[in-house]
Parts: sequence; C-alpha cells; structure tokens
Amino acid sequence: MKFKQDNQSFIFNNDKREISLTVLTPEIIRFFEDHGEANPSFAIEGDKQIKTDVSVKNDDNKITLKTSALKVLVDKDLHVDVYDRMGHPLVLDYKEKRKLLDRGINPEQEKLAASEGHNVNDGLEQDKILVIKKMATDEQFYGLGDKTGFLDKRGYEYDNWNTDNPDPQVESFKALYKSIPFLIGVKEGHPYGLFFDDSYKNHIDLGKESQKYYYYSAKDGNLDYYIIGGKTLKEVITNYTYLTGRVPLPQKWMLGYQQSRWGYSVSQKEVSRIADSLRDNDLPCDVLHFDIDYMDGYRVFTWRKDTYEDPKKFIAELRDKGFRVMPIIDPGVKVDENYWVYQEGIKNGYFAKSPDGTVYVNKVWPGDAVYPDFARKEVQDWWGKNIKFLVDLGTCGVWNDMNEPASFNGPLPDDVVFSDGEKASTHAKIHNVYGHNMAKATYNGLKKLSGKRPYVITRAAYAGTQKYSTVWTGDNQSLWTHIQMMIPQLCNLGLSGFAFAGTDIGGFGADCTPELLTRWIEAAIFSPLLRNHAAVGTRSQEPWAFGEPTLSIYRKYLKLRYHLISYLYDRFYHESKTGLPVMRPLVLNYPNDKHVRKMNDEYMVGSDLLVAPILMEGQTARQVYLPKGEWLNFWTNAEYTGENTILANAPLDTLPLFIKKNTILPWDKERDHVDPDDHDLMTFRLFGDHGNYIHYQDNGVDFDYENGKYNLYEVKITDQTFSVDISHFGYDKPYKRIDLISDQRKQSFVFDEKENKYQVMK
Repeated sequence: MKFKQDNQSFIFNNDKREISLTVLTPEIIRFFEDHGEANPSFAIEGDKQIKTDVSVKNDDNKITLKTSALKVLVDKDLHVDVYDRMGHPLVLDYKEKRKLLDRGINPEQEKLAASEGHNVNDGLEQDKILVIKKMATDEQFYGLGDKTGFLDKRGYEYDNWNTDNPDPQVESFKALYKSIPFLIGVKEGHPYGLFFDDSYKNHIDLGKESQKYYYYSAKDGNLDYYIIGGKTLKEVITNYTYLTGRVPLPQKWMLGYQQSRWGYSVSQKEVSRIADSLRDNDLPCDVLHFDIDYMDGYRVFTWRKDTYEDPKKFIAELRDKGFRVMPIIDPGVKVDENYWVYQEGIKNGYFAKSPDGTVYVNKVWPGDAVYPDFARKEVQDWWGKNIKFLVDLGTCGVWNDMNEPASFNGPLPDDVVFSDGEKASTHAKIHNVYGHNMAKATYNGLKKLSGKRPYVITRAAYAGTQKYSTVWTGDNQSLWTHIQMMIPQLCNLGLSGFAFAGTDIGGFGADCTPELLTRWIEAAIFSPLLRNHAAVGTRSQEPWAFGEPTLSIYRKYLKLRYHLISYLYDRFYHESKTGLPVMRPLVLNYPNDKHVRKMNDEYMVGSDLLVAPILMEGQTARQVYLPKGEWLNFWTNAEYTGENTILANAPLDTLPLFIKKNTILPWDKERDHVDPDDHDLMTFRLFGDHGNYIHYQDNGVDFDYENGKYNLYEVKITDQTFSVDISHFGYDKPYKRIDLISDQRKQSFVFDEKENKYQVMK
C-alpha cells in the first residue's frame, strides 16, 4: 500500500485501486474513490473544511488517522474502519463475501411469478458503485428523508430516485419524491452519520439481504461519502447540517394554519367562499393555497382572466382579511409559440434537449411541455426573474410541484440532455437534483425580488434542499395507515435536516371521514408545516365539512396552535443555529432509552412537549410511554414519573399531550392570523414549580435579524421571583407588556422606554 499526505487529504493506493480521505472537521471525513465522473456537489456549497489537527501512524499493514473525535484505520487492501474518540466502532468495512438474499425460487417459479406481474429479482442487478459495511446486532438506522415505513429503517431497502407514484404509499415502497441519502446509525449505542453524495439512482439495503451487513450501491458516479461523527445523535445532525445547510428562519406567519384543495382556485368566487367560511367559523388561518386551476391553460406564470376580475386586487382583499396566497408552479412549460415563457426559453436555449439536439417534449398538465435546465445558473436566474409576475400580484411565495420531474407520456429517458453546471449531462444524473435546483432558483428569485425570507414549498428534493425550501410528504391518502406513517416520515425528515416539513392533513387522495380528519388535525397540530390539502374529486374535508363535533374540535386545536406560534418560532430560531428538528422522535432527546429507539406513534416538539396522538379508528384510550423525568398532563396538570407507561384517556376531542415539568411556554393571545406587527402583549405560562426560558423576537419577515435586529428575553419564574430581562436588545419593538403566569399567581411587566428594561406593572 502506498500512502501520500497533502495537508488534510490522505491518498492511499495499492495495485487495484486508489482512495482518498479528506478531513473536513474533527467530526467529518470525506471518502472518495474516482470512477471517472465529474463530481461537483449539489448538496454542499462553499468550503466546509476547517483547520484540523490529524495525527498519522504508519505501520506496515495499516495506517491510522486520528482527530479529536474520530479514528480511521486503513489496511493494505484499502478497507476503511472508523471509530469514535473512545474507540467504539462506528463504520466498518465488511470484509467477507456478500451473500445475495435467498428467495427460495427456481427459474421456472421465477418465470411463473413474472407472468402474474411479480418481480422477484428486483434490485439484484449489478450497480457500478458498491460499498458494504458491517452491521452490529444492536444497530438502528434513521434518516433517509421521508421514506415510507417505520422510524427505524433496519431490515428494509430503499431506492433514491425521485418518484411520483400515485398508488397508496405503503412500507414496501422503495422510492418516493425525495432522495436524501443521509443515513444515521446507532451502533451499540454509539451514533454516526453517512452521507452518500451521488445524484445518480442509488440503493441502500439496511440488513434486508443479510443481518451481517448493510450496503450502498449506485448506477453511476463516484464512490463519494462523508463519515460524520458526534458524541450524541444531536451532534451528528448538527454536523451534517453544517455540511449541507440548515433550514433558514421562516417568516413567522408561515407557522400558521394553511388551507388548500385542488379545485379552490378555479374561480375568485370559490376562493372567497373558502376564505369567508374560515372566518365565519372562527378558524384561524394564514395561507390559502392555489393549485393549478388559477393558471391560464396551466401555463406557468399566468393567471386566468375568465373567472378572476382583477387578481391583484383580489389578493389584496384577501390580505386585508389576514390571508396570504400561495400559488403552485410546475416546471413543465407549455409548448405554445404565442406564450412568452416558452418563447424566451426557446430563444435562449433554456430547455432540456433530446440526444439529437432538438428540444425534449413530454406531457404534463398543459399538454405538450418542455423542461427548464435548472442546473445552469442562467436558467435559474431566468426562472427567478419570471417569479416577478407572482410577486407583483402580491402572492406570498411559490409552491413547487411535479418537479421529480413528473411526466404523463412515460418517464424522461436517461439520455435526455440536461446540464451539470456549464457541462452537458444527462437526465440519469440530474433527475434526483432537478427539484433541488428548481427550489434554489425559486428561493433566490423570491429573496431578490421581495427582500423577505422566501416561502418555498417543494415536493421533490435532494440532500441540502432544506436551505431553500419547505417540504411536504406528497400525495398521501385518507387512510389510517397514512396518519400512522406521518410520524416516522416527518421525524426522519427532521433527522435528515428538513426541520420545516408537513403532510397533507386529512389525506390528499381518497375520501376522508369525520373521525380520521379529527384525529389527523390532533396528530399533526405541531407539525411545522400545517396544511389541509385534498385532491379534486375527493370528499370535501374542510374543517366544517362534517359539521359538529368535528368543527369544534378542529377549531380547538387550531387555536392551541396559534397560542403556541411563538413557541414554535423559538424552536426555529434554535434550529437555525443547530440544525436540530422542531418535530422530533423521542430517541433524539433520549438516545440511551431503549424503549424509544423504535417509537413510531409518539413524537416531541423540541425537548418540552410530548405528543401521543390517537392513530387507530375507534380508539379512545392508549398507552403512552413517558421517558425519564417528571411529566404533566397538558390538559389536567396531573403529574407522572417518567420511564413508565401510562394509560391515557383520549375521547374524540382529546389529544394525549404531556409537558415536561418546570417548563415555561410563551403563550400568544387568541387571533385569527399571525400579525408580526402586534407587540402589545406576550404571555409566558409556567407548567410546574419553577422554570427558565429564553424567548426570541424579531420582525418576523425579513433578514434584519442577521444584522442583530432581534431581542432575546430571559424569563424566570419561581415561587418568590418573577423576572423578565432582555439579554440582547436589537429590535426596536419590544413587547409593551409581558404577563408571567403560574398556578399560584400572575405578574405583569411593562417596558420602560427610558431604561430599556421591564418594570413590574403597578
């Protein structure tokens, strides 16, 4: 084995292959093996390497690299084994021979099964890229974005190939809309991360083929992955999001309730009916989503004129009522010689091409359509400028859909010519990052045009898309299995860097029932993106659609959400610093508790709230596991000792909700929409005997906070002491009054503008 060091990069080769290891930080090491593919990263932007001390020990048969966090052993056969700083094994190469899964089938049976549509050899084809890692008996796997199934992915296999599949999503689905090849492992209690940065179609088998190993394979590209250490699961996620980016602080109103349905936006009259019904039924709501119906013949960046008198005036009228408008945009541009977007794209060569050099045409909603080549900067800039049409009308953001990219006339062939930066590439390489690049173009366009924190939602994504866009889990259905799947899906998205995520409340496809809608709004009430969305032709599932008691219960939980908007905003402030998710699995907060490593039906909001929703039809009570500590029933204040399972009563109007004892929560006043300019009153409620809390405040809209224009409040409540201090005062609109409330008493404070501090209200 030959060995060469170049600063923090280390190159190893023998007679068969050459690999390199690059130390980016003490906790992050990149493994790279060149297979001839130009390899700019779509997920990682900027230079992430920091100066790191690395010790090198060179023996005859192996070389050892050590940072303050990781130890790496490379042997003469170029096997790479990674340990943490205490010597615990994390990522070890599997050195034995791979053994394919024995499916117990002979060629005759295989042929017979195929005749009925069964593909028993799916996934057994040879990929160009392969790496196999040893799996411990006690090893869990998390992450990979919003794959179907359960929280712990061990025993399953997945494909990373962005896929729009209209069938009901079940745990056997290998691929959905997003490709996020970030895997979190916990080997015998010790965490690590693996990020495989390859946009070609790839496959991850997490112990389905063998209980001895897990493996990653890819159709093409290079073997390029990052080993990510950290003393805790939280540190692993913080390190991964340092590498690929963190969810930026949203505008505060984005955390409000959002109402949607494919079909609303067909006319101004229909949208007005929905808006008026929300207000007439005393339902808080901030955003109305406009699906494809608002466009002129499904042409992007147009607005139909037959059912809208004056879109700009109408959007302004909705805004006066507290509603913002979120329009959908698809990538497919209608083939129409009289359509300005198509004309500009053709003139400048902005669309993907067939191998013969002609513009590639497929079909989506407008009929024949062409696809912008989003990996090129000039195309991203052009797309961003086109968003001016929507910004000028007064819309609040852009909802990107159909950007896997989806197509109706068969899938795009692998050899369709896209770009990889300025170089020609293929759909095979660009497919998984198509939605990512569209989201980036949308984000940058909105930021430049509006000066506000962009609101972008995308269906398709890649690792790192979290820097630019919120996501939702796509076209789920009104099925109890899908409300059950929501929790592990959103939790794994959070662990994968996507802290701002949601699911279609009530289900997008099929027909909802009153009980399912009720339990869904309860279960999802703390999901960062809170949107009820349904497909055209399905049963109506607006909060009032089923009458009482559904309407009253729905209203109860929306009002709870609005009381806690500032709490969720605080969580996003901390997320922007750490990358940690707002909605998270219990294992993130309690990694040493074996009871929560496979917990699929409970989740936490930050570290304070524990949510244990009802996920089964007809159920009115359930077992709830409470981890270490003292816990209070949010509704009754009953106290429980942790590391115990309790029986929680849950009639239809009750969400089992628990709060860690001695927690303070900011408690917003009741309102029908979020008003960032309302600074009259903020309330903090104590749950327990004493507590401390740090609260964040800014204007909730733009980027002034990056220049220090924000306030941090330190709130303390004990039996004897109620206090409010501003530890950072950079925003010139502090709350005029702050109320602190415990079970025993209430104390009010008013802001003294001369002293720039709070005084007890007399």
